[in-house]
Amino acid sequence: MAPRDLKIPAQRHPEKARRPNNPQPKKPDWIRVKAPGGKGYAETARIMRENKLVTVCEEAGCPNVGECWSQGHATMMIMGEVCTRACTFCNIATGKPPEALDAFEPGRVAHAVEKLGLNHVVITSVDRDDVEDGGADHFAQTIRAIRHRSPETTIEILTPDFIKCGPEALEVVVAARPDVFNHNLETVPGLYPEVRPGARYFHSLRLLQRVKELDPAMFTKSGIMVGLGEDKQAVMQVMDDMRAADIDFLTIGQYLQPTPKHHRVDRFVHPDEFAAYEKAAFGKGFLMVSATPLTRSSYHAGDDFARLRAARNRKLGIA
Repeated sequence: MAPRDLKIPAQRHPEKARRPNNPQPKKPDWIRVKAPGGKGYAETARIMRENKLVTVCEEAGCPNVGECWSQGHATMMIMGEVCTRACTFCNIATGKPPEALDAFEPGRVAHAVEKLGLNHVVITSVDRDDVEDGGADHFAQTIRAIRHRSPETTIEILTPDFIKCGPEALEVVVAARPDVFNHNLETVPGLYPEVRPGARYFHSLRLLQRVKELDPAMFTKSGIMVGLGEDKQAVMQVMDDMRAADIDFLTIGQYLQPTPKHHRVDRFVHPDEFAAYEKAAFGKGFLMVSATPLTRSSYHAGDDFARLRAARNRKLGIA
């Protein structure tokens, strides 16, 4: 049998192939971004290819890839490029991953971080429900490898929910001491059956709460998309739930539909509404908030981390 061609949408998302097409509405002016290119972009691409690394920037079709890569900022995606979940918003390939975890990948990631000279790096992954610990030890190995090669680099991880694993999976990741532990709630609880069918809202919330219980000094972060069909009241409730779990940093961005087979865009949220969400979130006690149409989990993550640390120091009365 011929291998899958992940560039073909029907092979990339076999579970979506029979879904009816959702029309993709025209994007408003405030969503426009420049096409990627330039010397910095090409150099980042070269380092990724040389180290055989996958990036969520490309796999998820992020609109900010041109800006971030031109500055050498790429979010590396570990554990392969096929996800065992099938969220209806996501453009990452889905199905049964064809390969086991690559024991040499943590070293290649660490080498790329060193070559790029990153002050702050974001590491994410596909879901690997086929692996007993969900890839927790692989995350820990990657964190340790980066620490060894680039001890000054701050590390942010964006993890799966480890829903099919025992509690020790999360403990292994937290024990590796990333600087920021991010896990996205993605949407409001009422939309989970349609948008995130393999996940559970309160499990994800509890995961982030447990990170703080295991290491109260670790920064926690989570994000949602808007424009999926939620209302403002539901967004405010998610903020309250996150603060009850002591989450430090909230990101809110506009959902953009990758293909006609994906979840439809309900509406394009105006920048003024994002500004109102940001103001409300700071009022609820988040240390850091990023809420704009083009906000993504790792967009401007390094600058935001510096502000996050400064905000905590101010709160603790540390100069």
